[in-house]
Amino acid sequence: MPDQLDKLLIEIRACRLCVAHLPLGPRPVLQASSTARLLIVSQAPGRKVHNTGIPFNDVSGERLRDWLGIDHDMFYDASRVAIVPMGCCFPGTGRGGDLPPLPECAPTWHPRLLPLLKQVQLTLVIGQYAQAGILGVPRGTRLTDTVQAWREHLAHGRLPLPHPSPRNRLWLVRNPWFETELLPLLRERVAAALHAAA
Repeated sequence: MPDQLDKLLIEIRACRLCVAHLPLGPRPVLQASSTARLLIVSQAPGRKVHNTGIPFNDVSGERLRDWLGIDHDMFYDASRVAIVPMGCCFPGTGRGGDLPPLPECAPTWHPRLLPLLKQVQLTLVIGQYAQAGILGVPRGTRLTDTVQAWREHLAHGRLPLPHPSPRNRLWLVRNPWFETELLPLLRERVAAALHAAA
């Protein structure tokens, strides 16, 4: 018998709420389990992720896995890692890259989904849209300021990160503290969360 979370995931994956606004049609992409220890809240799937149906199945995902210090198999083990975007479907592409997550998605599904992830030890909050939705950071606040305030958020089990997109190479160059100071701690906390005793 499917449990409450399994039923909800079936419902989310069948969602057509935003069908009129999705250039490639609906294809919600996420992974979750009631036993997941690490929660990654991201922005929205890109075109390649939409095409494959696999979260972070792109260059951004390769960089993210490197940041976290975990391999492909661990990352895609839904019993340990939940990946829940602010927008579950590819929103389309604009002049500067992918469009923002559609605003209907997170308010519809997060209040029902996130409380079911009761074993989560650490939540990674990736990019400005996720940080606005999960951390309550006002839109317009610089991402750099939010990530630099990581100690404040980590006290509540959440860690803000920039998006691992190749478009953010310049941000990484301008903020070397991210790699020297935050990445070692990120890897340590991810390992601790994933190997926490049940």
